Amino acid sequence: MRKLFYYTVLVLSLALATSYSHASSQINDRAALADLKVGQAVFLIDIADAKKMNFYLEVIQGTFKGMQDQGVTPDFVLVYIGPSVQYLSTSPTAEIEDTHSALLMEIEGNVEKLAGLGIKQEICAVATDAFAIDNQTLLSELNLVGDGFISLIGYQAQGYHLVPVY
Repeated sequence: MRKLFYYTVLVLSLALATSYSHASSQINDRAALADLKVGQAVFLIDIADAKKMNFYLEVIQGTFKGMQDQGVTPDFVLVYIGPSVQYLSTSPTAEIEDTHSALLMEIEGNVEKLAGLGIKQEICAVATDAFAIDNQTLLSELNLVGDGFISLIGYQAQGYHLVPVY
């Protein structure tokens, strides 16, 4: 009886493992990507929480790599607006520095990684002005634009698809 029990457990375990590995090998974005060769996306980054912003910068890297793995060339632009700009300066305010010092280093590292992937990153001058960020202190990977909304409109007119990240 004991042998039968172990045999049954073994067979069920193998069946589950086989079905799980089969199911996980089917997880992809085939239907959405269809015959797409290049995936153009403009990400609107408007996040007040440093931890959440850092998380999404990592997710975007994964999205980039996921498209590549599925045979689509990603063409991404990130446009930082609103409170997001507070975390993108080499000289943050004392409050931001005190509250988020470790996260600021991670965010800077992720901005560098995104640039290393060839992802364009823009930062809105309207937002840097609103949050009193000295434009001379912006991370070097960022391109300062006059108005992030205008940038978004322009990229969408060029065929980029808006991905809002709040």
